[in-house]
Amino acid sequence: MKVDYPSPEQIDSLRSLWQEAFGDDDAFLEQFFTCGFAPDRCRCITIDGEIAAALYWFDCSYQGKPLAYLYGVATAKAHRGKGLCRILTENTHSHLKYLGYAGAVLVPAEERLFEMYGKMGYAPCTSVSEFDCHAGDTPVALRSIDAGEYGRLRREFLPENGVLQEGDNLNFMQKLAQFYAGEDFLAAVYRGEKCFIPELLGNMDAAPGILAALHKNKGHFRTPGAEKPFAMYHPLSDLPAPEYFGLAFD
Repeated sequence: MKVDYPSPEQIDSLRSLWQEAFGDDDAFLEQFFTCGFAPDRCRCITIDGEIAAALYWFDCSYQGKPLAYLYGVATAKAHRGKGLCRILTENTHSHLKYLGYAGAVLVPAEERLFEMYGKMGYAPCTSVSEFDCHAGDTPVALRSIDAGEYGRLRREFLPENGVLQEGDNLNFMQKLAQFYAGEDFLAAVYRGEKCFIPELLGNMDAAPGILAALHKNKGHFRTPGAEKPFAMYHPLSDLPAPEYFGLAFD
């Protein structure tokens, strides 16, 4: 068993593992491995020359210190039940600490995973609120912005003690979502037929007008709030847990 960064020859195996674990199509995989993936932000377990487990992270920051947003944690079906996820996660924590990261944050894809990650030293740290909304009669003024401007404006709208997600994090998110700014809000809107807004910051009452401006009859919004446990935090230093983490790759 070997735990390390992936080699160039293992990229196709990583793609196959991602597809097996999460079921995403070739178009998404092409976007991710072209725009979101970096070999030095990936750790994997190799057994007998085959990728058995892998995880990835994006760089973010909190209170001026670097955090790793872990995602895409997966174990190949043939190797499940052997504790590889724990081995890989613990190795990654040690490696991240060596690299100077102050903590790691992740968003469990399912409620049952909160317990699993809790056994690995993670604790719930942030929550969100979610609601469905119908379009209003009056559209709000909306302008499309790029990832760089969203990141800059997001610093103004971010709740206190929130995690900054910028750079490659937002550049990849822009492949999945469109960013918009209004007079008193920011919104990230997933591309596709269903209108899902994974982050609305600022004026929550703007939701019906946003849908009207986007010509959508109905949408599902995620906002800062206390309704639903969302992200978990594992400290790698004395940095306290953040209180808001918003953009996850659902």
